[in-house]
Amino acid sequence: MTIMAQRKSGLGRGLESLIPSATETTEFDHIPVEDVRPNPHQPRMVFDEESLSSLAASISEVGLLQPIVVRQAEDGGYLLVAGERRWRAAKRAGLSEIPAVIRQSDDAGSLAAALVENLQRQDLSPLEEAAAFSQLLEDFGMTHEELAERVGKSRPVITNTLRLLQLPPAIQGMLERGELSAGHARALLGVDDRKYAEHIAGRAVTEGWSVRQVEEAARLRQGDPTAKVNRRIREVRPVEIIELEQRLMDQVGSKVQISYRNHKGKVQIDFDSLEELERIYRRFFT
Repeated sequence: MTIMAQRKSGLGRGLESLIPSATETTEFDHIPVEDVRPNPHQPRMVFDEESLSSLAASISEVGLLQPIVVRQAEDGGYLLVAGERRWRAAKRAGLSEIPAVIRQSDDAGSLAAALVENLQRQDLSPLEEAAAFSQLLEDFGMTHEELAERVGKSRPVITNTLRLLQLPPAIQGMLERGELSAGHARALLGVDDRKYAEHIAGRAVTEGWSVRQVEEAARLRQGDPTAKVNRRIREVRPVEIIELEQRLMDQVGSKVQISYRNHKGKVQIDFDSLEELERIYRRFFT
């Protein structure tokens, strides 16, 4: 059971919708990653490894949601203008091509203005919107206050939307595919244990939890004594059991459920036919 109907993606695989194609000084294209060179005048020389790894994992899950900005180099290829962190993460994620805004001039202000204007008109998913906000802040130097005023939203809305980019990649994938709503995703932002957050998100999708149920599960994990006792949510299994269950499913190629309580339990493996049962048997005993 899914919580939301799946929607088509706008940003990332449809970045053209946000790029001001009418201007003669800007175009959009997917260019080879290896044809891009970092700007030798880039003041930022150190990139946090953990941040790069996290972004690379997100790119592998949902794609690159923000284009880099480049200009053509005189000796061929492209020179980075903005987005070196995204470019490095895309290389780490193994992308062969990367979406890019190719500029023929240095008028960054007109490009930012056009992006804001198009952002206000597009029907984007919450994660796509967060990526667009992040680009305007990171590449064009806007403050949260300026961005909020330009796009007609409050600063808390901007901040909370941007926080969606901090979610584990697996949850970002559920959000981008329309399996989770932004409300469900935001309820998970306060969960420090990434594995547990992914577990809650998975149950929310498969069992059709409401936003309130996700909030209660998150609060219970944080030890909030005011959280309501919900039997459906209280039955939280250890992360180790969840991981073992997933490994068994990967091994046998069928649904596996582990029931565990008081250091005892049972393993249930589903099958649809005698042939599938024989296949599972051979997987274990031959």
